[in-house]
Amino acid sequence: MKRNSTSGLTPIASAVALLVLGASMAAQAQQADQSQGQEVVVTGIRASMQQSINQKRNADTLVEVITAEDVGKMPDKNVADSLQRIPGVSVATAGGTEGGFGENDRVAMKGTPSAYTLTTLNGHSISSGDWYISNVESGGRSVSYSLFPSEIIGRVTVHKSAQADLIEGGAAGTVDIETRKPLAFKKQVTAEGTIEGVYSSLPAKTNGQLSGLVNVKNDEGTLGLLVQAFDEKRSLKRDGQEFLWWDKMQAGYDSSGWIKAHPEVVGKNISMLTGTSQFQQERERKGGMVDAEFKVSPNLTVDLSGFYSRLDASNSLTNTMFTPYSMLTNGWSSSGGVQPSSWTIVGNTITSIAFPSTCPATLNCSNMSSTATDNATRSGSYSESKFFNLDVNYKASDALSFAGKAGQTTGIGHTRDIGAEVWSAYNGGSYNLYGDSQPAQITIPNSNQISYRPTNPFGGSWADDITTNDKESYGQIDGTWKSNSDFVNSVNFGFRAASHTRDLTYLAGNFTNLNSSGGPASGPTGLTTMNSSLPNVLNNTWAYTSGSVDAWANQNVAFNSHSYQNEFNLKEDTQAAYVMANYNMDRYSGNFGIRFVNTKEHVENASANTVWHPIVSDNSYKDILPSFNLRADINKDVVGRLAISRTMARPEFGQLAALALNDVQQTGTGGNPNLKPIRSNNVDASVEWYFAPKSMVSAGVFVMDMSSYVTYGSYQQTYYNNSQGKYTTYNMSAAENTSAQVKGLELAYVQDIGHGFGVNANYTYADGKETGNAAGSTCATTGDCSMVGTSKNSYNLGAFYENNKFNARIGYSYRSTYLNGLDRASAIYQEGVGTVSASLSYTVSDNITLTMEGKDLNDPMLKSYASTPDQPRAFYKNGRQIYFGIRAKL
Repeated sequence: MKRNSTSGLTPIASAVALLVLGASMAAQAQQADQSQGQEVVVTGIRASMQQSINQKRNADTLVEVITAEDVGKMPDKNVADSLQRIPGVSVATAGGTEGGFGENDRVAMKGTPSAYTLTTLNGHSISSGDWYISNVESGGRSVSYSLFPSEIIGRVTVHKSAQADLIEGGAAGTVDIETRKPLAFKKQVTAEGTIEGVYSSLPAKTNGQLSGLVNVKNDEGTLGLLVQAFDEKRSLKRDGQEFLWWDKMQAGYDSSGWIKAHPEVVGKNISMLTGTSQFQQERERKGGMVDAEFKVSPNLTVDLSGFYSRLDASNSLTNTMFTPYSMLTNGWSSSGGVQPSSWTIVGNTITSIAFPSTCPATLNCSNMSSTATDNATRSGSYSESKFFNLDVNYKASDALSFAGKAGQTTGIGHTRDIGAEVWSAYNGGSYNLYGDSQPAQITIPNSNQISYRPTNPFGGSWADDITTNDKESYGQIDGTWKSNSDFVNSVNFGFRAASHTRDLTYLAGNFTNLNSSGGPASGPTGLTTMNSSLPNVLNNTWAYTSGSVDAWANQNVAFNSHSYQNEFNLKEDTQAAYVMANYNMDRYSGNFGIRFVNTKEHVENASANTVWHPIVSDNSYKDILPSFNLRADINKDVVGRLAISRTMARPEFGQLAALALNDVQQTGTGGNPNLKPIRSNNVDASVEWYFAPKSMVSAGVFVMDMSSYVTYGSYQQTYYNNSQGKYTTYNMSAAENTSAQVKGLELAYVQDIGHGFGVNANYTYADGKETGNAAGSTCATTGDCSMVGTSKNSYNLGAFYENNKFNARIGYSYRSTYLNGLDRASAIYQEGVGTVSASLSYTVSDNITLTMEGKDLNDPMLKSYASTPDQPRAFYKNGRQIYFGIRAKL
């Protein structure tokens, strides 16, 4: 694909031009309205901004509020898109270290991992699954926001401080997604619908998206029914370069004699797998919600709701990787490898290396490869989230009322990962690294021609079928007693019980047509050519089509056995009780309370690969979680807040039980069922100045002192290596408890500057560090004590214009570099990146609105690196997304 060198600026310039043009047209329209003596009604962005500010101002605790109108005026395609504009909240476009796919997927608060932020829906827990293979295996607690389209939002409340009546589990905070309720609609019959097209620039495809809502209620306003549905498709293509195996030069790689002849390379970091990757996916998110609300009497209301969302996420991946390890080791044989013809060393990294294009006459290179090409297909991958919930509200008297809640939520994640790994014949080749500044230059002679290694060209193929089920059944009762006290005006109390299960089923694919070396006797037949939009990377390389890989697997693979070593079952039973007093006196209000929590963990993870012979671990722990929130009206325009609390979050399920092995690199991660919960002592303070209508400026600070933060330590363990057909020693990482602290600052500014214009900005600083030295951890071994997920700096800038016919909005969001986790026994740092989004809409009539929206208009490059920027891990581009459509309402 030919690209102009300035193409990255065009969408931004276009968006700004549209914004200015729209503002000019709208200003003329407003002047015309005023000249005719018509009243301009304040609605839309300004109205929702006022509503959000008012709810924040009147709250007794530290909260941020997003309304449905906020969402509707930006290209928010799921709830996380909206949350990224809140100070103190950070989002990621991936659930783990997979780099991101152009849609916000995880939400975190205060610079902590996303698992430390609890997400609830209408006040109850919500389960979700994952479709990406490593996330299915790892068993995370954090919710995948890609399953929750923005259309379901009535309001989102972000609780930045704890209070006793909130469900425990959010050490950093809680996000509660509130859906719209049938009896809250003004009209007896309401119907809304959206028809959109989305153009994705990299695959150059346009897909359709539909959503609709119908709400009806009776004349008396006592019975209402809400039905929502959505079906949203999107084509995705991601071009990238991946460095999947960083290692240090050591004796095991010296069958070529290179180290012996040149000892200066000993201990230097080298990229053993440098690949040009291309990911393609067809996504379809479909589902809906039904909510029936019945006001039985003035004192009794019953609400029954159900939600279902499924993301069909079939995908394929091709990755052609340059393989120095194969040429240096000759397949770890004693017959001798090829010595590099040239190389350079900068610091501790081998920044370039080259091998001769023909095999030296003294060697047998039939077992060597210059490239390994992974042709993977994951047809039928999907994730699901669903729940049914019963809410009952009963007013026993003027002083006493009760609310009951019971239901069940389920999340499912599934992927069938089939790969045909083809090893090429020896052709030599080279790489030149440029650190994290740009993708590496890879040169391989004849890379655009099909060439097979003479011995066992398909020996690296694989097939796995993985499904995870996550389920929670819950019930709770809450009471409120109103007193006549001048100090404590009401008391909340309640009890909650839940039973949570998580299991992972891992079916191993067995190849039925094998050659003498144990690999598939032949490969797929359909071929395609891979081209990338990234500079420097390999282009015009051949690959198998995903359809041909699927057809090949159907003939050669049987999923008829369990890989028990990777499976686990987990059950978690919890009970909680709380009491909370609400006070209001003169200029002061707030609450104080305590929550008692009991947790029982039962973990079963296998010790063998061929039989289910689990290691069983049972643990229990109790937590006492006090909280205090103070709101002070310093004067009529200034509000001060202080919150002190103890919070907890439970470890990720995968940290307790999962096992994942990388056979070629001989690395892996394992679970630790004896982990303690993450306990944190928190202090939050802020000052808010409401200096004008629909305007405010605020500043806040926060401290989290975690006595049992979860990090990763290292150890060695022997497992059966399916790739080598024998037991080998793996360098493993496992979760362990340590201590950590995060301190931060939040600044926010919102202003309606008049004549339809407004601006907003916020900034968050977070300094998170491990303060303990857990054995084998990165902090203890390298001195790098960064916390996972902590970006030191993040900010949002936005501007808008609107009148009664037209609105335009543009925003920029930035998040600085952060540690994203571990992969293949290596740290992965996600580099800082900024994104531009914009929206335009024109109201044709009271019932019809035309819309145009853009995401990632600056076509950002996602970059990551290992321990230093000199060791890149990945470069990715997902392209831009342009949405255009029509919204109608009745």
